[in-house]
Amino acid sequence: MTGGVPVLVAVLCVAVGGAAGAVLRHLASRPPLGPFRGVLAVNVAGAAGLGVLVGLADTLAPWLFLLLGTGLCGALTTWSTLAVQTWETGRCSPRRAAAYLGLNLALGVPAALLALALTAALVGP
Repeated sequence: MTGGVPVLVAVLCVAVGGAAGAVLRHLASRPPLGPFRGVLAVNVAGAAGLGVLVGLADTLAPWLFLLLGTGLCGALTTWSTLAVQTWETGRCSPRRAAAYLGLNLALGVPAALLALALTAALVGP
């Protein structure tokens, strides 16, 4: 059991959510956004989405949190792609790479915290 969810159900929830998140990330990385703006967009959106889900965690069924949080948001946002893009950019322009990484963090962390705070304020204790 995983949080009261049978292991097979948990794995399926994460797999289905992860598949959807990966496809959405791929689509966001195509024109018109392209790989850098697309990854930035999904990282910020995924951080905000996860903030909402954490704010709702006590009211969500555990399987739904696995599907949307671990699966969808986990695959939508991507530290590995961000790391590779930052490294590749840094080979030509360390300042641009630092700015890109900083922008992801400067927008993503506040997005998650703001979404969590708004959700907590709307849902209440």
